Amino acid sequence: MKNFCLLLFSFFLLDTAFAQYKDIRARAEKEFDNKNYSQAAYYFDQLATGKLTGQKRIPFYSHGNTSKDNISSEHLYICYQLAESYRLYQDYGKAEKWYDTVVSNRDAAAYPLAKLWYGVCLRANQRFDEAIMQLQQFTSGYKGERTYNELAAKEITTCYFAKQQYIASLPVEIKKMPAPWNVDGGNYALTRNGADFWFTSTRDNNQNLNHIYFANNSANPLMLSFAGNEQVKDMHYSTPSYDALHKRMYLAGWYKDGGKIVASIYCTTQGDNGWSALQKLNNIVNADGSNAIQPFVTADGKHLFFASDRVGGEGGFDIWSSNLDADGNPTDAVNAGKTVNTSDDDEAPFYDQKSKRLVYSSKGFTGLGGFDFFESYNREGQWSAPHNLGYPANSSKDDLYYFADPDNDHQFYFSSDRESECCLNLFTLRYRSMTIAGNLSDCDSSKSISGVKVSLLDSISGRPVGVTTTGASGNYSFTTAAIPAYKLVFEKTGYFTKSVFLALSARKDTLLTVNSCLKGYVVEKPIAIKNILYDFDKATLRPESVKALDDIVGIMNDNPAIKIELSSHTDSIGSGVYNLELSQNRAQSCVDYIISKGISKERITAKGYGKTRPLVPNSFPDGRDNPGNRQLNRRTEFTVLRKK
Repeated sequence: MKNFCLLLFSFFLLDTAFAQYKDIRARAEKEFDNKNYSQAAYYFDQLATGKLTGQKRIPFYSHGNTSKDNISSEHLYICYQLAESYRLYQDYGKAEKWYDTVVSNRDAAAYPLAKLWYGVCLRANQRFDEAIMQLQQFTSGYKGERTYNELAAKEITTCYFAKQQYIASLPVEIKKMPAPWNVDGGNYALTRNGADFWFTSTRDNNQNLNHIYFANNSANPLMLSFAGNEQVKDMHYSTPSYDALHKRMYLAGWYKDGGKIVASIYCTTQGDNGWSALQKLNNIVNADGSNAIQPFVTADGKHLFFASDRVGGEGGFDIWSSNLDADGNPTDAVNAGKTVNTSDDDEAPFYDQKSKRLVYSSKGFTGLGGFDFFESYNREGQWSAPHNLGYPANSSKDDLYYFADPDNDHQFYFSSDRESECCLNLFTLRYRSMTIAGNLSDCDSSKSISGVKVSLLDSISGRPVGVTTTGASGNYSFTTAAIPAYKLVFEKTGYFTKSVFLALSARKDTLLTVNSCLKGYVVEKPIAIKNILYDFDKATLRPESVKALDDIVGIMNDNPAIKIELSSHTDSIGSGVYNLELSQNRAQSCVDYIISKGISKERITAKGYGKTRPLVPNSFPDGRDNPGNRQLNRRTEFTVLRKK
């Protein structure tokens, strides 16, 4: 009887454990289906580790015929769902652990995407070589939807790009902002005017709702209250943006309707009695059936940039812009186009009117992973190809909400989860000051040149950074921010303009010395080109000649107003007709090469003079052959004919 009672009690415990397991599993699945991935991860973790049931393995249900294989299969499923929950919650550290458990299992083939997502998590955790290995294994074995193979290929490209970026970092200072800016939870999308700050945070509430906060200098941030959406339960407010006079604030308001997010852009004005009731912008911006988020209003209050997943975009969220009337209402909505937008998400626009520079975050271009910052310039109504801001502005995780410090051209604010397992936090990035200096001399005399105009340009945007003129010593100097790339331009009458490109990546010091020489010229006076060599009786360029011709290409690119004649000469051996033909063919081979490098054929002419224009006598005074002089006469020259 005692044994029977013990057995009966054991059955009771197993029944209770299994019932508890089923209940927790049902909760986990429900939260996952509702896209509440944080809560889903909590429940799946209980099942995978046995924290609530006290069982590290799936309870064996004695009333059925549950096999050990089925129990193992169930456990693997729970591990995979736990990994998925962590990944979709963007906790890549924990997700990596559980994907590793799945891909290491003998039955991993049941989850063919596990290697892909494992690789994504390894990339996010900066384990690039391991990520590449997992992703390559995935692409070699996966025969399913092409979309996943394309994603894996993109992630592999991202890993290689990120490896290069982490090596070639810039001399910058990045700081996570201290409390009271960053506290537990999400803190992001900071804007600033003078000593006043506005940002979004999930602090001070148990519902994890996003609210907008205001702070002055280091004072404790105060949550702003808005009227007008009381009928919506659990409303989130985020991403505030002001016009220069701070009369009007634009913000995003959003809530969950089941598992779906409904987001719109609102406007409110500040008066003596606080903020006015929120006014939802018209359907020009808040198009029916779509979401509009992340507003950014220009300083003059006349233009609004925002992100939307509305019809007419390139896919996912796109960057859009609207003109605003005197009352702050949108009058149109224009997609930034396929140069800026991708088939993936493009979000969080910032626009500087003075430089016409758009900075935004995208998942669609090659980057370091997640959202990366890109910049594009508006040139006569056309956007330039977006340029990745690189590491360390970008990281292997999400980087969003760029905002230039209005008081410091070398600093900006941004939001990133690079130091978090779940949430965005506020950071500052300051490019360290560096000095670019040097001396300019004459290429022929080696003497220093005064009066040279020296311009320093951002080589990516073409934006002028500084201009100076050399003194009697030929020296110049700039102190500026250590951005990724600059271009120096040297200009003086009677000399060819010269450009020098400077890549500052991987530099640790803050002094860069660039000495250079300028080549003088006189219109219609020939200039010899050294090292243009041919085989005997041939007009085909030898490899060592290419470098000298590349220098001519550089001169013509830097001096777009000049036209030149490129001429070839021979010594006196051979007939006049033969030498004219040979020299013409040799001159033409040089011109053909230069044209192949993008120089317009209208700017350059080939001319062969044969032996008609010797530089020096081909023989000694006594009539003996002079091999040295004949070598000098076998030359190639270019002559500036005129300026356009």
